[in-house]
Amino acid sequence: QVQLVESGGGLVQAGGSLRLSCVASGRTFSLYAMGWFRQAPGKEREFVAAISGTGTTTYYADSVKGRFTISRDNAKNTVSLQMNSLKPADMAVYYCNTLTRWGAKEAGSSYWGKGTKVPVPS
Repeated sequence: QVQLVESGGGLVQAGGSLRLSCVASGRTFSLYAMGWFRQAPGKEREFVAAISGTGTTTYYADSVKGRFTISRDNAKNTVSLQMNSLKPADMAVYYCNTLTRWGAKEAGSSYWGKGTKVPVPS
């Protein structure tokens, strides 16, 4: 089972930037497309961004397009999320996971890490 450890969250003011990281265990990391998801208080977990196994292709939720950038370093088993122009609506706990298939917005594993919290006060 792949272990996922997210980090990088913290208090940031609206308009600010933050970079999240997710380290995955396992030697087959590069075979998997990876995604970032988030869950705001009282809401369902939602898709944020995805990146292919090679890192050459990405797609995003409309709500973050143009502000967030997903990337990965397969040598370090790491996937990152650069978040710019943060809004109060971005406040959530952020998680990484695999995808059910390329192009999907659903997580491929029922196992979730602890996530990393991003508070954005209004």
